[in-house]
Amino acid sequence: MNARFDLMDNELAARFTKRFVGASLVLDQSSLPKATQELVSLRASQINGCAVCIDMHTKEAAAAGESAVRLNLVAAWREATVFSDAERAALALAEEGTRLADAHAGVSDETWAQVRKHYDDDQITALVCLVALINAANRLNVIVRNPAGSYQAGMLASMSS
Repeated sequence: MNARFDLMDNELAARFTKRFVGASLVLDQSSLPKATQELVSLRASQINGCAVCIDMHTKEAAAAGESAVRLNLVAAWREATVFSDAERAALALAEEGTRLADAHAGVSDETWAQVRKHYDDDQITALVCLVALINAANRLNVIVRNPAGSYQAGMLASMSS
């Protein structure tokens, strides 16, 4: 499978991507736990059908020590016993923030209360920005049909320089 358009072969797209990756690195350096960041990115990518991002975040999470059991259960996190209450709050926010068109109310007050219970202001900022950023990345990749499978952990960080 080939992409419809090579975003890295276009000067404007390459400049945009460098800054986009830079924004993701700011979030990566936040106090929001790395495991939570990867789980949230993976769940939003599953919902949006973004194979490139599923590939990337599964491999980044595994490289950071995430277990195969937890990665395999992200899609069914509500029925799984392997996620903490804080992770459940983050995954609920990721789902509701990703499915805005499906839910008139957007993120529910109940989900927001759980997020407030488990995360401080900096972590909430990182979480909200992460949901927005991963949804944008999903859309970029799905629109141009970027193929998945070749990502190697750590590749994203090398793109920012």
